[in-house]
Amino acid sequence: MMRRPQIALLADGKRLHLQDGPIDLIVEANGRETDVRMAHEAAARRFAGLLDELCAELPELRRAADPARTTLQGAVARRMHSAVAPFAADCFITPMAAVAGSVAEEIIGAMLIAAPLDRAYVNNGGDIALHLCGGAQFTVGLMDRPDAKGAMRMMTVGADDAIRGIATSGRHGRSFSLGIADAVTVLATTASQADAAATVIANAVDLPGHPAILRVPASELQPDSDLGDRLVTREVGALTECEIEDALVAGARRARQLLAVGLIEGAALRLLGETVVVGARGIAAPHPLHGDRIRHAIHA
Repeated sequence: MMRRPQIALLADGKRLHLQDGPIDLIVEANGRETDVRMAHEAAARRFAGLLDELCAELPELRRAADPARTTLQGAVARRMHSAVAPFAADCFITPMAAVAGSVAEEIIGAMLIAAPLDRAYVNNGGDIALHLCGGAQFTVGLMDRPDAKGAMRMMTVGADDAIRGIATSGRHGRSFSLGIADAVTVLATTASQADAAATVIANAVDLPGHPAILRVPASELQPDSDLGDRLVTREVGALTECEIEDALVAGARRARQLLAVGLIEGAALRLLGETVVVGARGIAAPHPLHGDRIRHAIHA
């Protein structure tokens, strides 16, 4: 039987749910009623067949990216490559590192071509593409870890900010991680850039060779993983405060490098109750009941 994408308004009548295989989007648009309807229709049209487009080029998408060239043809596939290309010269990365953000970006682009909107977002499992104009704002909830409920702290993005993409990566997320971060949330000018950078920074939060960290080949967990036999983190045991700080400092150092060259607008790195923020200083402090600390890239 032919697979069909699931497309429906949620119970609130405002948000659109688009689901096809592993792609699961929540879409919301604000503006005139007719414009919102046109934007939703455009999102649904573009979503239909998008997964098939990606699957057609999946072998190439799972290969290490060449920073200078690509044979990828699809619009989303090429966006994925463009997002990871700046990192490909000095680390292993495949276009799959930017798939969620790139899909979100494609859908919001289709919506904005169809109709003028005051505010819109496409949330692809926590990787979010934004549109803001006028006095519109978007409140971001930063998670303790991608697989947990509830936001630990908040940040508001305004139309005047450069941020139009948000992504979170870490060892608890949907994809495997080479590092030990519980969560790394990145703010960038596009969702695809945020997605790729979150992967890179999360990989950098690490203590190589530490005996309390269990790592296994990605291929043992998922035979067709784009990471192949590279070791991915499965468990993190007890770490001292100094070890937690060392791992966060390594990740913050990478984040500061990306901030300096304009690849990100900010990042929040979290590991075992400690959070380091790079760049984005509008992030509210954690609630006192959480008992953790937030620092702005100290020693990084």
